[in-house]
Amino acid sequence: MLVLSRHRDETIMIGDDTELTIIDIRGDKVRIGIKAPPHVPVHRKEVYDAIRLENEQAMSLADPDFKASRPKGHGERVNPATRIAKTVVPRSETA
Repeated sequence: MLVLSRHRDETIMIGDDTELTIIDIRGDKVRIGIKAPPHVPVHRKEVYDAIRLENEQAMSLADPDFKASRPKGHGERVNPATRIAKTVVPRSETA
């Protein structure tokens, strides 16, 4: 983990197109502004975890072998929507 110190109105760049700016500091709370491309999802961690869990539960209902076939490892960076998209059958194949 990279740990950086920043003052109010200072920015951290992630790659070429994602900016994190320190907006305000009040006591032990920091407000951060995030500017990222539209295709990059940005969520608080607890929201991301809830989305991931909900998608995993939906996948296990759709595919009983899902838990056995998913990649192992903590902290894998997979877009939850990608997992669902892989299971969708095009309409032309269902008719």
